[in-house]
Amino acid sequence: MTGTGDTHHEGVVGDGRPAGAGWVVAARGELDQDTLAPLEEALVAAADRHRLVVLDVGSVTFGDSSFLNLLLRVHRLTALRIAAPGEQLGRLFALTGADTVLSLHPSVEDAVGGGS
Repeated sequence: MTGTGDTHHEGVVGDGRPAGAGWVVAARGELDQDTLAPLEEALVAAADRHRLVVLDVGSVTFGDSSFLNLLLRVHRLTALRIAAPGEQLGRLFALTGADTVLSLHPSVEDAVGGGS
């Protein structure tokens, strides 16, 4: 499985990789309306080709409402699992109720092997 998410996007998206029956996309840094385009491109491309997409957010330092909106849109396209959310993202998900909609996991390994 090549070609989906395996292009390095400078800044917020690392190389994608296959994992189990799905695809892992790694995000990092601050994710807001000014930096979100490469992540959106990677997630939509992965969702087009894989039934399961794991977003590794362990290196994300900030996410705003536009980031949350992207996650909810991708959630409608594929089985999206969010791995390793830190304190700031945990608060964002809890305050907005997104933690009841999105599939959150403590690690990429748990997200790949875990249920929704």
